[in-house]
Amino acid sequence: MSHATDPGVPVLQVQGLSTHFATRQGTVRAVQDVSFTVGRGQVLGLVGESGSGKSITGLSIMGLVDPPGRQVSGRILLDGQDLSRCSPEAWRSVRGRRIAMIFQDPMATLNPVLRVDTQMIEAIQAHADVSHADARARCREALVRVGIAAPDERLAAYPHEFSGGMRQRVAIAIALLNHPALIIADEPTTALDVTIQGQILFEMQRLCRESGTALIWVTHDLSVVAGLADEIAVMYAGRIVEQGSTAAIIERPRHPYTRGLIASVPSRNLRGTRLRQISGMAPSPLDLDEGCAFRARCPQASAACALRPAITDPEPGHRLWCHHPAQGDPA
Repeated sequence: MSHATDPGVPVLQVQGLSTHFATRQGTVRAVQDVSFTVGRGQVLGLVGESGSGKSITGLSIMGLVDPPGRQVSGRILLDGQDLSRCSPEAWRSVRGRRIAMIFQDPMATLNPVLRVDTQMIEAIQAHADVSHADARARCREALVRVGIAAPDERLAAYPHEFSGGMRQRVAIAIALLNHPALIIADEPTTALDVTIQGQILFEMQRLCRESGTALIWVTHDLSVVAGLADEIAVMYAGRIVEQGSTAAIIERPRHPYTRGLIASVPSRNLRGTRLRQISGMAPSPLDLDEGCAFRARCPQASAACALRPAITDPEPGHRLWCHHPAQGDPA
């Protein structure tokens, strides 16, 4: 039974997701026991350093993890449907129609030798029996929605004729074409200047509110999701270490890693002082044990941190995995 129209069912439920890669050196546990939900029109920020497992989480949800990687446990429910059980044929109907992904590099989405209208019309007709004229009209509407002027002229152009920001807007428009229930955006504004980044963030937030589309925004930058996301999940070494409302995570962070990320953001109030940083390096995903992976870099670490911390709830909707949660102002 489809739950697509049931407002009581979250768009996405990720339950105990683990994705591993078998290598000659051993098993890389890229994602470990990750769980979260995203509701209609809701934006979830998935935040962490490079190598924390954010992108692999997104690719796992899309069913795009190639061998030697594989999902070893957990369930991924889209409108109540378990995607872990999808056949290759079923996945082809899900991707691009019910789930769309926006990559960091728009040229990973766009074919450089095809006109924009050709690529967008193909994306529509792959999932819907519509005429060429109707498909083109939908393409034009999608370009207008992401703020592209002169859409008819842009549809006839090739990707190399666009700036980086315009290419990323086209990639976002393609993701919106089939009105997906969920969009996963993997650091799509990292390579763009601040002005264009702000415009795209504003437009994505507005589009999600208007259409009810759920959005997962993957980033290493907490300042990006502070004004975009409804909730934030902080990942470290393949696990979520803290999760809650944006206000709770930004204003009342409890995990030492979250506090370190916030403290390392440059501030106009600290001119003339050295930028703060988290000391040490993230552990190799080949050497992870059941203890807290952050303990080697944590100023509060103790012998207890050799064991996996249990989940606690500092406040309703704020979840934390830490033996020694911090208190007070993160600054």
